[in-house]
Amino acid sequence: MLVLLILHLVAALAAPLLVRWWGSRACYPLALAPAAAFCWAVARTPAVDDGGAVVETYPWIGQLGLDIALRLTTLSWLMTLLVGGVGALVLVYSARYFDAGSIGLARFAAVLVAFAGAMLVLVFADDLLLLYVGWELTTILSYLLIGHSTERRSSRWAAAQALTVTTLGGLAMLVGFILLGEHAGSYRWSEISTQPLPAGGHLITAVLLILAGALSKSAVLPFNSWLPVAMAAPTPVSAYLHAAAMVKAGVYLLGLLAPALATVGPWRPVVQVAGLATMLLGGWAALRQTDLKLLLAYGTVSQLGLLVAVTGSGTPDAALAGVAMLLAHALFKASLFLVVGIIDHGAGTRDLRELSGLRHWSRPLFVVSVLAAASMAGVPPLVGFVAKEAVFAAFLDQPLLLAGLVAGTVLTVAYSARFLWGAFSDRPGVEPVQPDLRIAGPMLVPPAVLAGVGLLAGPAAGELEALLHPYADLLGGVDAHLALWPGPTPAIGLSVVALLGGALLFALRGPLAPVLARLRSPMGGNQGYEWIVGRFDRLAIEVTGATQRGSLPQYLGIILVTLVLLPGGAMLAASPWRARIPLWDSPLQPVVVVVIAVAAVLAVGARRRLTAMLLVGMTGYGTAMLFVLHGAPDLALTQFLVETATIAVFVLVLRRLPERFSARPLRRSRWTRRAIGVAVGVVAAGLALVAANSRRAPDISAAFPDLAVVHGYGRNVINVTLVDIRAWDTMGEIAVLVVAATGVASLIFERSRTGPRPRRPESDWRVNRPGRPVWLRGGPTLYEERRSIVLEVVIRLIFHTVVLFSLFLLFSGHNAPGGGFAGGLVAGLALVVRYLAGGRYELTEAAPVGAGVVLGAGLAVSVGSGVVALLVSGQVLESAKV
Repeated sequence: MLVLLILHLVAALAAPLLVRWWGSRACYPLALAPAAAFCWAVARTPAVDDGGAVVETYPWIGQLGLDIALRLTTLSWLMTLLVGGVGALVLVYSARYFDAGSIGLARFAAVLVAFAGAMLVLVFADDLLLLYVGWELTTILSYLLIGHSTERRSSRWAAAQALTVTTLGGLAMLVGFILLGEHAGSYRWSEISTQPLPAGGHLITAVLLILAGALSKSAVLPFNSWLPVAMAAPTPVSAYLHAAAMVKAGVYLLGLLAPALATVGPWRPVVQVAGLATMLLGGWAALRQTDLKLLLAYGTVSQLGLLVAVTGSGTPDAALAGVAMLLAHALFKASLFLVVGIIDHGAGTRDLRELSGLRHWSRPLFVVSVLAAASMAGVPPLVGFVAKEAVFAAFLDQPLLLAGLVAGTVLTVAYSARFLWGAFSDRPGVEPVQPDLRIAGPMLVPPAVLAGVGLLAGPAAGELEALLHPYADLLGGVDAHLALWPGPTPAIGLSVVALLGGALLFALRGPLAPVLARLRSPMGGNQGYEWIVGRFDRLAIEVTGATQRGSLPQYLGIILVTLVLLPGGAMLAASPWRARIPLWDSPLQPVVVVVIAVAAVLAVGARRRLTAMLLVGMTGYGTAMLFVLHGAPDLALTQFLVETATIAVFVLVLRRLPERFSARPLRRSRWTRRAIGVAVGVVAAGLALVAANSRRAPDISAAFPDLAVVHGYGRNVINVTLVDIRAWDTMGEIAVLVVAATGVASLIFERSRTGPRPRRPESDWRVNRPGRPVWLRGGPTLYEERRSIVLEVVIRLIFHTVVLFSLFLLFSGHNAPGGGFAGGLVAGLALVVRYLAGGRYELTEAAPVGAGVVLGAGLAVSVGSGVVALLVSGQVLESAKV
């Protein structure tokens, strides 16, 4: 199973290259991936036809107890056949549906193959969390497929709507999975389903959340609005996602969980009521459509309601009927969608009001359509008839539900006839459509194969029952049977009623047209979705207008007050003051604390920006002194350097700001801010205290001093930890810093600093006489009033010493205070002061290498250090003593 998933991944990655080479014909070799899944499932038939299972387990995230647990049973075997078989046929169809130069063809081919792989992940998964991974992968990939025509707004809107609805449902389902798995003690469904489930409100909550995810995926009320809108997707997408694969995921989930959860309180009422209502409303809406694809879309919604109501009922007979209908629906609906694509290609329209006489264009296409539509209507001897008979037989003891199913079937027969009539009949007053285009074999074969399988599966109902029976046995003894002719039974009578009723409803389509126009919901599903989205947009605007006033102090105040109220309230419950706390370890510590506190208070009342900045810097330097007093020279050195660099940056910024703060805030506002500041300080100190005293597990850092010497060969525990013990973390942090620095550099150097220097009148330049030393080469580019001779001389004297000191810190940091971070800060400070003294062109003289080269070289050194070990047959980032 894992090999099949890898095969789909490789095919998806290779798809763009194959499309570039062969154009749309690349779909032929890509079809081999889902075809391999189909063939593999056929080969595993003996392993599952007696109730057995094929199991594969691979370690994944050991700390979470999460493995790649794959399991093939009867239900997942059937879904694998549909996902693989229909997927391969759709790709063959796509080879001629798309032109060789179609925009986005490479993306389409890659995403469709990846979607087939994601469906297999969902179907194979035995772990509920792994199932959710596959579930969300199908959501994302379906978004890309539905929105294939990115230039069309309707396509983008349809993709966004499908993504929003199914993602929200998926998140609800994830919460339900977590509730179920945590209380059951396992996320393996094979284990959960074989043990008694813990009762209680959490189980009911979990069931409701899981049902929300399943119903949203299968477009069942109240989540049905996204499926008809998704018909903006290309026809192959509709045939695969909305007939055989994606929308079946919710039905599959219900079928998977029903043997264990169907008896939980809300399960059956929810699936039966929602499913039956969806079947009736979807069928009624299908009768009102004039677009053949929309007619099939609403018919799909109706059939999905039937599948949900039957498969989710959780009885043995309903289970057998449900999986039979699952197979039948995939065959006839995928075939009909592909037929609509052929009609659209040939006639240039899908509007049944403009189509006439198409049966004369292609007799084979007409025959295929009749077979598929007859199976949808439940006409013998097709598999749709066999499945419908089993459905009626399974609910003979539930008259109310049965009456609804018969009424829904009447609508199904009527819109099946409407499809054939609208697509192929000779309509008076409409000029016959005679396309010049001949139907290519690769486009006609896939729907013909699907319709043909539906025809053959009907007479082979006995063999089909033998294959599907093990799934129904999970729910108990099965009394019903799949048979082409079960004898004179009530189900046969109901089928006759449904066929006659549907034929009568279609025959009266003219007189009933005004009724169809009137009997509609006051707000359609799509209008409801748009209304909800509009209200959320309005709410977002109102909230933004009320809170985003453009005042940074207001934003900061809200954040800090929230910190005080929420974490601070939780802290009060912990009562940290009850713990015995030593106030200081040495008498110098309270002195430093007093200095920090005084500097902080004075900074709040400072009127000049530079004064406030220096006072804030004093608090940072005081913190560094606390590190020194606690015996942490490395932290102290880093803190000193960070504060110094921060002050330098502030100086650069303050040059462009007014010297003094504005007169605001007013006196009352200042006291409010001081109160917030005190409260935040108390809460932050309390949270630090609570966190420090809440440790329950042993401190892993206790072993770091020995590891630093034995494995890192260094006595500076901090640096050895960063560079050796936690090297992967550090390399990741370096990569993040490179990304951030790239953004900063792109802003700073938007205009090249290495271009020609500005031209100014000779009187504005400082003339350099022969023999006179030039302290800074960039100095002459500055105006006289902006130059400081003392600063230039001092910087010239100390610059190289500071650079050498940074190199000393780099190499000494393995055993003494220092390290690469401290050395980098010192080198950065050297460049900053060079810039302060001589400007941007002076920085060019000091660092003539481009920022991109520096950043790239740093990342190369970081990654290269890890690769070196591989070159000497070691492990990545393995330490070595040289």
